[in-house]
Amino acid sequence: MRLLVFGKTGQVAQELGRLGAGPHEITCLGRDEADFTNPLMCLAALKQHGPDAVINAAAYTRVDDAEEEEPLATQINADTPGVLATECAAMGIPFLQISTDYVFDGSGQMPFAPDHATAPLGAYGRSKQAGEAAVRAAGGNHVILRTSWVFSAHGNNFVKTMLRLGAERDRLTVVADQIGGPTPAAAIATACLHCAERLAAEPELSGTYHFTGRPDVSWAEFARAIFAIAGLTVEVADIPSADYPTPARRPANSRLDCSSLHAAFGIERPDWQRALELIITALRGATP
Repeated sequence: MRLLVFGKTGQVAQELGRLGAGPHEITCLGRDEADFTNPLMCLAALKQHGPDAVINAAAYTRVDDAEEEEPLATQINADTPGVLATECAAMGIPFLQISTDYVFDGSGQMPFAPDHATAPLGAYGRSKQAGEAAVRAAGGNHVILRTSWVFSAHGNNFVKTMLRLGAERDRLTVVADQIGGPTPAAAIATACLHCAERLAAEPELSGTYHFTGRPDVSWAEFARAIFAIAGLTVEVADIPSADYPTPARRPANSRLDCSSLHAAFGIERPDWQRALELIITALRGATP
């Protein structure tokens, strides 16, 4: 299968690029080849490569900046993906869109099902919600895969931030009233690849699904696990979100019900603790 991935430097895109060493031909396009502020450029790249399936791993992810840059976030997260999904529908090939828990308002304590009403709290969530709507409106063979709390050895993420701060300080305050499932980028990449394979043969599997790591924890609990595995002695003091104000509101409840993905595709929630061990080992190996 020839897969075209939009995105090259993001966490999931880098993991998809690494899967190119397997049985599939995977091409990842960076901004120089497919700038999502230029939908015609992206459309031309799609037509030029003529893939068997497309995975969109490109996104505007600066949650706080989106409050001031919502038109730009919407262009990247919604308008251009909609153009690509429409062309994929015309080509008769699967289109996979990675989305987020931020499309929900984070109320309650139960995991959100894929068909639960969306109600984003901020501009980033609204842009991703609009992207989902655009992909569905294209009418093609698609999967929208919502995930949360992505981490890897690449780019900027919570794990790398905690490791950096934990090496400098012996005490940190971390939000404890936001709950979600940390999700390894490598697991998302593998899930996307599997979904693309199945969709090509079974278009009736099209729809919206959830995929997050297990078990669900708070940011503070996640931080403690990071320090324990890294062997860092750092006191983590729990604080409420109100004590760590940000321009954009975060969902308090980011639990996602992933059962339909398992039922349709046989994909289970990954153990983020095992993935975290591997990532911390990899990061230590990369340190001079």
